[in-house]
Amino acid sequence: MSAAPIRVLVVDDDQGARALHCRFVDAVPGFTVAGAVGTGRDAIVQTRAGVDLVLLDMRLPDVSGIEVLHRLRTVGDVGPDVLVISSSHDQTTVRQALAARVVGYLVKPFTEAALRERLERYREERQARSDAGRDRPLAQGEIDRLLATGGIRTVPASTGGSRPLPKGLAAPTLARVLEALDPVTGRSVLEVATACDLSRATAHRYLTHLAESGAIAVSHRYGRRGRPEVLYRLAPV
Repeated sequence: MSAAPIRVLVVDDDQGARALHCRFVDAVPGFTVAGAVGTGRDAIVQTRAGVDLVLLDMRLPDVSGIEVLHRLRTVGDVGPDVLVISSSHDQTTVRQALAARVVGYLVKPFTEAALRERLERYREERQARSDAGRDRPLAQGEIDRLLATGGIRTVPASTGGSRPLPKGLAAPTLARVLEALDPVTGRSVLEVATACDLSRATAHRYLTHLAESGAIAVSHRYGRRGRPEVLYRLAPV
């Protein structure tokens, strides 16, 4: 029996863009359009009906795409995956979206071939995550996170799975950095560097990669003076 198709919700305030993106999605084997809406509030409501992937525009008429992302992460125990499709590509928006664990960020305008490639890659990574979670032995850090949060985060392939890591990064060191992080308490670069016996610069490179891949979340701690301290923690499952 073939696997059930991946249900996709298309969110875009432009009616023509919604229709076009729905056609693109329906043309990719293994995917089906579960709905198409033009506002952030409708997107949040629609996800409760059950979807696997949201194609989310950042510019919506009622609430921002970033706010939708944050709301989706608090809906139920397991929220849908999100692929951003937006003309917004300023650093602030992109970083906020990546911190919210999106599976990709596709800048408009894009071709049908570009979206197809992203969806096919997502389908492969989704299957890999599913396979990795079946009947495998748990490391001590995963057991600790299971006790703390009730769930285990499977590290995306881009952080050290079948895809090669960026030049200069090594999978064993990446695993050490992940083990040094906590899902509740944020850690600074210096704290992670000390725990992993790394230089501050090296720890920062690994943390930046993990944040960009969505495996960890970034927050800030504000003191009385100077710049806010950047804190890193494991993204919630």
